[in-house]
Amino acid sequence: MATTSPARIDDDLYASAKLAGGIQSRSASQQVVHWARIGREIEASASTSYKDIGEVLAGSRSYDLLSTKEQAVVRAEWSTRMDTLREALNLAEEFSAGGRKWVELDDDGTVVERVKASGRRSGTRAAG
Repeated sequence: MATTSPARIDDDLYASAKLAGGIQSRSASQQVVHWARIGREIEASASTSYKDIGEVLAGSRSYDLLSTKEQAVVRAEWSTRMDTLREALNLAEEFSAGGRKWVELDDDGTVVERVKASGRRSGTRAAG
């Protein structure tokens, strides 16, 4: 009988596992285990060159020269890096600080113009 050990994972990874697991009829926990097994197999694979992967991630080697397994590792790393950069972005705060207006969709799909001036916000329905 297999034993389990608890592990801490960040909220974003858990949410991604929950979403991906739902598609595959797995719980979030089962999805994380599935991903861990895939990662273990890729790392153990003799056909995976971490030197080549590192060079692609550093921008000194072409992605197209990697094997499909190596490309999968690079895409996963790029995805993680992009998520980290996106989390650090706060364009509303940046635009507000610069006194700029911007538009975005609210939760109902309505185009809303945002204005920093005295916290005023005005909404207009998108043309359609």
